[in-house]
Amino acid sequence: MARFRPRKTFRLATTLRDERSGPVPAWKREEQGLSRHLHDRWSTLRHHCADSSSHLRLNRLVRRLTHYDYGVRESALAELELATQLIRTGAHVTFLPESQARTADLECRLGPERFFVEITSMVGSAERQRLPLRGLELDEVVGEEEDRGVILTHRILARIRQKAKQLADYGDPVVLSISIPRADLQGDTPSRPEPIWLDLKLLAGFVTVLLTRVSTLSAVLISLWDVEPLPSRSAVKLTNVELIERPKQQKTQPRVRMLVLNPSASASLSESHESLIRQTL
Repeated sequence: MARFRPRKTFRLATTLRDERSGPVPAWKREEQGLSRHLHDRWSTLRHHCADSSSHLRLNRLVRRLTHYDYGVRESALAELELATQLIRTGAHVTFLPESQARTADLECRLGPERFFVEITSMVGSAERQRLPLRGLELDEVVGEEEDRGVILTHRILARIRQKAKQLADYGDPVVLSISIPRADLQGDTPSRPEPIWLDLKLLAGFVTVLLTRVSTLSAVLISLWDVEPLPSRSAVKLTNVELIERPKQQKTQPRVRMLVLNPSASASLSESHESLIRQTL
């Protein structure tokens, strides 16, 4: 009389069930490798953004969040964080399709109006830091190039100019979001010899002047994670700039977030959209 082996039968049934359901998608396997914090945010986006274009981008976002390259991971983190914040402030967010043409990353709606968001992360590398500064106008920044805060300012202005050219075809308001996880732009190097001090009011002034020359950008949102803000020497405050500084010990949020509105934008943000973006600070 043959013996009944329930354990083997269970395994066979499980195998058949897996075969009927098909192979597990790559993004589903990689989703299991996310931390709980990232998984919760990614799940929020996937639930909110129900269109096929967004789901395609979000599936790729999972792979980028677990990528071996530091720059790829930081870029994906910046998209994840800002998209989640915009949803929490009440915006309807859609991830735009990826294409060879330079397009924005997000379309955001609040009521009948919309605006677009381009998200970029500045990580740099030790090799790039040793390269000479290029494409910078001498009257944009006054100071010694050995000052690493001045070098960072140069880099931010250069990135704004670059992205403004890529987003020149949009007729609706466009917000450029720049995330800078390491102010020295040394990539994923293990240590940094000294802190980088940055004059935030000077940076806001230079960005404002640059924006008057690039009307395609409605605003620039800058997130600086580890800079040391210099004490302000002036009581003058630009009306187009919103600045938030957090304590150094608060590691879960950027040390500084700065929103600079373009006074010369060809398409300005509506009051409701402007208020929505301010809430993400």
